[in-house]
Amino acid sequence: MFDKNSYEILQIIEANGRIETNKIAKMVDLKTEEVDQYIKELEEKNVILSYSAVIDWAKVPVQETVTATIDVKVAPKRGVGFDEVAERIYRFPEVRALYLMSGAYDLSVVIEGKTMQETARFVSEKLSTIDSVLSTTTHFQLKTYKHDGVIFNEPDEDRRIVVSP
Repeated sequence: MFDKNSYEILQIIEANGRIETNKIAKMVDLKTEEVDQYIKELEEKNVILSYSAVIDWAKVPVQETVTATIDVKVAPKRGVGFDEVAERIYRFPEVRALYLMSGAYDLSVVIEGKTMQETARFVSEKLSTIDSVLSTTTHFQLKTYKHDGVIFNEPDEDRRIVVSP
């Protein structure tokens, strides 16, 4: 199942989840039906977990959210390591992403809230009260320059023709 074609298809879909299968088929030199079958199998095996769009919410006239990354130091439990505490953390609806990290902190938690106070309450009332959590450090996201390979606010290319005397 995981041959050259499946890797190429995955890379194409990761870059553009809305691309039509007939275009993918041309790119990887397969029939559309074959691409459909690859995608179906990749979805059934949970290799493709979901399709999403990258949205610049700063340009949408709605109340903006506050995004924070929280570094968490954890005392792992015997037999389950970090998995048990990670599961407790990722079940909170505020949590957008959770990663096991190397370095000074064990987990990196990305959360969203409506205000900085709401985010602070999450850390003080929910996250830091978990028995295995030893310490936290919170970093607030101020501006997005690039997310999932997409550059935000990239300057438009100057399309004027150069005229010289």
